[in-house]
Amino acid sequence: MSNAVQIELGSVVSLWRYPVKSMMGEELNATEVTERGLLGDRAYALVDSSDGKAATAKNPRKWPRLFDFRATFIEPARAAAKVPTVRIALPDGTTVTSDQGDLNQILSKALNREVTFRAAQRGAVNAEEYWPDMAGLDHRDTVTDFTLPEGTFFDVAMVHLLTTATLDRLRELYPEGRFEARRFRPNIVAQLGSGEKSFAENAWVGHTLAIGPAVRLNITGPCGRCVMTTLAQGDLARDPGILRTAAQHNQVNVGVYAAVVRGGTIRRGDPVRME
Repeated sequence: MSNAVQIELGSVVSLWRYPVKSMMGEELNATEVTERGLLGDRAYALVDSSDGKAATAKNPRKWPRLFDFRATFIEPARAAAKVPTVRIALPDGTTVTSDQGDLNQILSKALNREVTFRAAQRGAVNAEEYWPDMAGLDHRDTVTDFTLPEGTFFDVAMVHLLTTATLDRLRELYPEGRFEARRFRPNIVAQLGSGEKSFAENAWVGHTLAIGPAVRLNITGPCGRCVMTTLAQGDLARDPGILRTAAQHNQVNVGVYAAVVRGGTIRRGDPVRME
């Protein structure tokens, strides 16, 4: 335990990992955290065989069905061990595993586009993002390229945190919208002890969070949102109002990004403190 003065913020209410980039993921009771984030998070991605870019729901015109796939590990991921085999549930209800010899052909057929299932490797990979025609965004009705952090399939940072305070504030601002954590694909969802409804994470940028007995995260910046938050996910309907509300009231930000200062195990229910 650090000797630094700590401010109690709240506790962890859910943990999420996404074994394959832009597919639905899995909720966890506990997980190891390493310098690369939650163990096994975004360990894999589909890569477009025609241009070498990572498949991402950030460009739904090119990849309209990625959220219809769900990826889970068939056994727990463990530090210092090979990443486990992934089970992928396809939109038609069938399942495949990452060790199948015909995996690329099956996924290519399901997506109607030739892809390769790949683990994160050395070097940088590019991806594409579609910007809706919406006030407050950096671009409007256009597609831009961006480069993922070298050797990873993350968009920006290794960990994404979100509070229920932010979700509650967004619900107040746009009651017609269904603001649920899964729309925003966080790794860690925290509930504040204060019970406030606000964009509380904004004040965390530049600070260190302690989660559980060991993990320390440096909050590096706000999490700018994109078209992914507006897409249908399971029983959540397509809703551009989700992104529009974030743009109008919090500069398009929902949650924050973090870098791992010290790894360890985190569990649902762990206290979240600011140092």
